[in-house]
Amino acid sequence: MTASHAPQPSPSTIVRHHWPLYFYESIELALFMLSACAFTVWLYHPAYPQTNAIHNEWLRRALMGIAMGLTAILIIHSPMGKRSGAHFNPAITLTYLRLGKIHFADAAFYVLFQFLGGIVGVWISQISFGPALADPKVNYAVTIPGPSGPLAAFAAELFMATLLMAVVLYTSNRPALATKTSYLVGFLISLYILFFAPISGFSINPARTLGSALFAHLYTALWIYFTAPFLGMLLSAEFFLRAQGKDRILCAKLHPDANYPCPFLCHFPGHRHTTRAK
Repeated sequence: MTASHAPQPSPSTIVRHHWPLYFYESIELALFMLSACAFTVWLYHPAYPQTNAIHNEWLRRALMGIAMGLTAILIIHSPMGKRSGAHFNPAITLTYLRLGKIHFADAAFYVLFQFLGGIVGVWISQISFGPALADPKVNYAVTIPGPSGPLAAFAAELFMATLLMAVVLYTSNRPALATKTSYLVGFLISLYILFFAPISGFSINPARTLGSALFAHLYTALWIYFTAPFLGMLLSAEFFLRAQGKDRILCAKLHPDANYPCPFLCHFPGHRHTTRAK
């Protein structure tokens, strides 16, 4: 009997065995936010010498993009990421819920702890960088629409989310390409920050946006960052389902690794499916 057709454990059993994964997801986004805040301070705060040394805004965004792309890759490849699947984004988790690869109980706690992680990450950044993080040039690394306005920001977030999930689904569900998924995600993040940060601030993650907004007390067009990422990723998921079929969706991990038990409804070749987080 395959893992996908085996009798499924109860929600209480799932939560009891998987609770470490929820903390991993929280820590992963907290680390991502700490990195985002640190590099925003480093590249944009006027008191830092490199801010005054780099006058080209494209170069500044390119450096920011590389930093965040590498951060994402390192998190995905970390032991925590290989265990939890390295979603650290409610839009990704809920998309895999729609695709039938994650239990509802897991999805609910993943999303909750992802939002907590976004908040904790900015809180730790506030402690670490003090008033520098609140400087108008930094402003807690908030994501708000640029001069082009909310509709352009919505379109940018929708496009970025759609393409990201399309790439993730295409590569992660092909065993020969699955190990390349994380690098493509990091590459896309780098490009997104370079080209789309002036339009939407670059989020594609509602938990990431809320974490910054709470501390900055700035909720401009928050609806964009709570709708566009979900819509874009779900759009890619629906297209994949119709084009490839549900049986082609192998796993919900961004970096499958047979050395780590899989907590999802998984039939990726060589994976051990288990309800116990080890």
